[in-house]
Amino acid sequence: MKKHYLFTLIFFLICLLSFAQQVVIDGQTYKTVKIGSQTWMAENLNVTKFRNGEDIPLALVEEEWWMGGEDGIPAYVDVEFDSENGQFFGKLYNYFAVSDPRGIAPEGWRVPTDADWAALAASLGGPEVATAKLKSSEGWLEENGTNESGFTAFPVGSIDADGYFLDQGFFGFFWSSTENDGFVLNRSLSENKYPFEAAESFKSNGFSLRLIKVE
Repeated sequence: MKKHYLFTLIFFLICLLSFAQQVVIDGQTYKTVKIGSQTWMAENLNVTKFRNGEDIPLALVEEEWWMGGEDGIPAYVDVEFDSENGQFFGKLYNYFAVSDPRGIAPEGWRVPTDADWAALAASLGGPEVATAKLKSSEGWLEENGTNESGFTAFPVGSIDADGYFLDQGFFGFFWSSTENDGFVLNRSLSENKYPFEAAESFKSNGFSLRLIKVE
């Protein structure tokens, strides 16, 4: 019940936000924002197909998600396996979907590298102060951000390798395309006191995906 209320609240907050820039991709309209010299999607990716039109497999239960990770199969999931959550908050993708050679990023966009994330933080004054500026100003259960950047990150949480949803209301996790010794670097947002820095993740976890424009 609490999670349902949280995501209903966040949806209405999204509807109230306005951005000067928008882009239509595969029939979906995404808000975008210019931060420093970079242009980012201001919403989480919500595609269900690769760039070539082939479907990205959808996991509907815990076992399907776990099996995809075990076998290295691309997959996406809607938060709490609820398609309405996926519609409003984007999908959670495993890294096999993010890195698939068929391409998850639509034409003109790409998955950010860890260096892209580092440049984003630097343009906001450094990782120590970037967290609050990237977080939405409402919707976080512990501490809202200021959304000074217009990035509007919501606490969508994640899904672990076993198919359990974690940290809804408290964390936002975002993939990069940078691999490191079998792991993948990601960025997360939580309390404002924590810097926006890289961490390692298993490829079978499911995180949100923000894209950066190809300049």
